[in-house]
Amino acid sequence: MSATHGTPAVAEKVGTLDAPRSPYRRKARTRGNAELYSWVFMRASGVVLVVLVFGHLFVNLMVGDGVKAIDFAFVGGKWTSPFWQIWDLLMLWLAMIHGTNGVRTIINDYAERDVTRGILKSLLYVAFTIVVVLGTLVIFTFEPCPANADPDLLASFCTE
Repeated sequence: MSATHGTPAVAEKVGTLDAPRSPYRRKARTRGNAELYSWVFMRASGVVLVVLVFGHLFVNLMVGDGVKAIDFAFVGGKWTSPFWQIWDLLMLWLAMIHGTNGVRTIINDYAERDVTRGILKSLLYVAFTIVVVLGTLVIFTFEPCPANADPDLLASFCTE
């Protein structure tokens, strides 16, 4: 109907814009929701990391004798507890995944050539894998009472 008959003449589409009252239709996505999940993960892992890091700093620096007490025996004593092993493992993994995801985003934003982007992300993933694997091995295979160590450096629970 036309505007001369008292009803507005609204086409379903005006040029390339949708008509104001037409229903919203999602456009086809080519990348899926990976970036959305990445964004949500960054926010959630950031909150958890703040708790883990400040807990770590509080126990290591404020409880007991402070920074003067941090030595091999202190770390050895901490890592005899599964609680602190899991705490430090979570801190390591979350920090590495969080940081790797952030650097991946920067690479995607600033690397203009596909080849450059691929090389940088490959190097990033290799570094991530090395640090996470070695860090996990250190946390779970750490020996607080090594053989032939100086007794002055060992924790009090070590027997010769």
